[in-house]
Amino acid sequence: MSRAAIDVQNLPYADGDFFAFEQLLSTKEQDRLAEVREFLAREVRPIAVDCWNRAEFPMDLLPKLADIDLVSPVRRQGYSNLFAGILHAEATRADTSIATFMGVHDGLFTGSIEALASQEQQDAWLPDIYSLKKIGAFGLTEPLGGSDVAGGTRTTARRDGGNWIINGAKRWIGNATFSDWVVIYARDVDDNQVKGFLVDTASEGYSAQKIENKISLRTVQNADIKLENVVVPDFFKLANANSFRDTNKVLKVTRLAVAWQAVGQQLAAFDVARRYAVERSQFGRPIASFQMVQSQLVQILGNAVSSMGMMVRLSQLEDAGQAKDEQSALAKAFTTARMRESVALGRSILGGNGIVTDFEMAKVFADAEAIYSYEGTHEINTLVTGRAITGVSAIV
Repeated sequence: MSRAAIDVQNLPYADGDFFAFEQLLSTKEQDRLAEVREFLAREVRPIAVDCWNRAEFPMDLLPKLADIDLVSPVRRQGYSNLFAGILHAEATRADTSIATFMGVHDGLFTGSIEALASQEQQDAWLPDIYSLKKIGAFGLTEPLGGSDVAGGTRTTARRDGGNWIINGAKRWIGNATFSDWVVIYARDVDDNQVKGFLVDTASEGYSAQKIENKISLRTVQNADIKLENVVVPDFFKLANANSFRDTNKVLKVTRLAVAWQAVGQQLAAFDVARRYAVERSQFGRPIASFQMVQSQLVQILGNAVSSMGMMVRLSQLEDAGQAKDEQSALAKAFTTARMRESVALGRSILGGNGIVTDFEMAKVFADAEAIYSYEGTHEINTLVTGRAITGVSAIV
């Protein structure tokens, strides 16, 4: 192909699936993935930059998300964990903020109900959660507690007859400015164990204040939550959430989902950088014709493919019921490190245009920083893995 005849509409390996991992999906799953991809291309990506710039969540997207029916693809719809992971990567590829909204509502919030609520509680709550009639949030991180929240949860719960009284504060709680419910993890003052509660956000004493001035995931409505003598009926205490070990049942799976987000973020960087490289001309020819640019594009793709390969295997282990916490930790640490490198290379390819959101890459670059930090920092996940391979903890 001549340098002047590059067709950006028909680039080879258009989907970036260089090693054909998607062929591991069933025909039904491949068809469903194509349907969701078309939805994301039509409804999400065109509005993503504008919403990010304004730091506003597109509330009118919620009925459309309900119609496409993305909540709980594994437990409720019977798809594989591999499909669910690739789906989450694709949502991130279209817009990290909307993928994070779904990750909070579906993975953290819905996952808490599915894993830790009694059957009676699930029957009462899940229909509205699955249909997005009730939006959920997940309250674990605190103003003074992040990596150490397992042993340092300051929010308290006190039994009072048929109710629980909750006091404390949570921070960085996605969806919390408009959610109907939030799962709050609080330390029982009687036995000092962290327990889970479904809190109605209309409850007296509950308040949520949007966190302003973010440089990442600006569309996501993160909030500071305050709970001042919030009364929670005993039925809304999650029946099987009685220690932080129970909470980890949710976090292991969602950590895997965030690693899939790192894959999607790299594919987004590849999409934007490659298109820019074949469209942008310097010295009378597309910059894609220069060796240094091709080297950077190949590095981005290699990072994405290696990350995806790790996640494919981990999802297969999850499907087989064999995935371990330390494997999710390594996946999150490794894929996000590769992601950081990939988005930096992508930004570099765009030069000055890489620091304005008009060309998308600035948003992709900035959003990566949130993925790098949430669901366990790179350092903590590294140490969790190190503990697993040495038998010695270096965390404290």
